[in-house]
Parts: sequence; C-alpha cells; structure tokens
Amino acid sequence: MAITTVVFDAYGTLYDIQSVTSVTDQAFPGHGDMITQIWRMKQLEYTWLRSLMRRYEDFEAVTRQSLVYTLRILGLRYEEVLFEKIMDKYVHLDPYPDTLPTLEQLQGRTLAILSNGAPSMLNTLVRNTGLDRLLDKTISVDVKRTFKPSPDAYGLIETELGADPSEVLFVSSNPWDAIGAKAVGLTVAWIERVTPEAMAIACENSAIVPPLTMFKAMRTQMDELGLEPDHRIRGLSALVGLLPPVAKS
Repeated sequence: MAITTVVFDAYGTLYDIQSVTSVTDQAFPGHGDMITQIWRMKQLEYTWLRSLMRRYEDFEAVTRQSLVYTLRILGLRYEEVLFEKIMDKYVHLDPYPDTLPTLEQLQGRTLAILSNGAPSMLNTLVRNTGLDRLLDKTISVDVKRTFKPSPDAYGLIETELGADPSEVLFVSSNPWDAIGAKAVGLTVAWIERVTPEAMAIACENSAIVPPLTMFKAMRTQMDELGLEPDHRIRGLSALVGLLPPVAKS
C-alpha cells in the first residue's frame, strides 16, 4: 500500500537536542558539552528504567531528574532561576535546518509527531517553532504511561491517526527508536547523521575522546539487536525523494 502518513520522532529527529549546549555552556562556561551529553544519556536511561520498573513519570519530570543528576555528579552548584533557564531550552529547541522545508514539501500526506515528550512541553515546543501549522497531530506517549520503544507507544499511531500500519512511514534519527518501530512492523526510515566510518575516524584522531564523540558513539550508531530500518537516509530532506509526490486533486 502507498504511504499516506508520515510520523516523526521529535527529539533528535525534527529538533536538534545538541542545541541545549548554547544554554548549558552559558550557565556553566567550559562545562556545557559535558552537561549536554550526560543529561541526554541519563534522560534516555531514565525513560527506559521507568518503563521497565513500571514507575512512570512524564518526560518533563524525567528531564528535570536527569539534569539534577548531571549537575550533582559534576559538582556544579546552581540557583533555581538558572536551573529553570536551562530547562526552558526544551521548549525552544532548534529545529534542524531541513525540518521546516521538508514538512512543507510533504504536505498532502498526514504528518504527525510521536514523541516521549510530555504533552505540555511538546505542544509548547511545536507551537514556539512554528511546526504546528505543518503537522496534523502531535502525539505524546503520556496517555500510555510508558515510553518508546515500548510497543504500546507505537500503537498510538493507529489509535490516534486511524492509519493502517502498512500506510505509515516512521522517521527517527534515534537507532533505539527506529528499531523499536521496526519491531512492531512499521516501515522505518532511519536518519543516519553520523556514519560508522566518520565515527571511527573521530575516535582515531582523538587521544582523549571528547564528550560529544562519546555520545555519538553510544547514541547515533545502529544497534546490534537483529533489526534493521527499511531506509537509511542522511537527513530529513531525503524523504522528499523517497516518497512519490502526492497527486493534486
């Protein structure tokens, strides 16, 4: 069947998570990169742990808890006002440069987000960045009280959009998310922003692996779990060539 619906992950796919470095480095000069990488890794780890333990708290709580952990283990003291300023970046994340042009060119299909984000922070982010005018729906996993890559989370695509899974293309740059969607039978396009070859060169050329390189090695490479995406693309703009044009009525 033809693809009538394209569903995107938000964090790391439409939005550049690394853009939080602009505020973490301003708040703690010289520590911004380290804060950003530990924060994101702990944030993801907490979603998986809370899902497994069945002790759900929404993504805003998880994001706060993982930031508290990060600042604590780095020995960084902070005022509440500064903490909230850092947190506020999550509703003002930078979209990738090809996000808006790609969504505009894919108009005519149903376009949606399926995200771990809590409804309030996710909807605010989408509105603040103007994506609300291009998306048909923003879906949060919060209604299921579990996080991706739980199969229950991906089931929301059919429930919320009424789309047959065979007509859906799921798009994510997060390998764990891409294979989570593939595990439930969705057609998946994985955005491979960092190739294994580029990763190997970065590690070879670094006597001491910097935080961002470590993050890329752990979170941007396809996992060895016996599943592969249907499509590997290098950016969102590649979707325009991947999908045939929608016939105009």
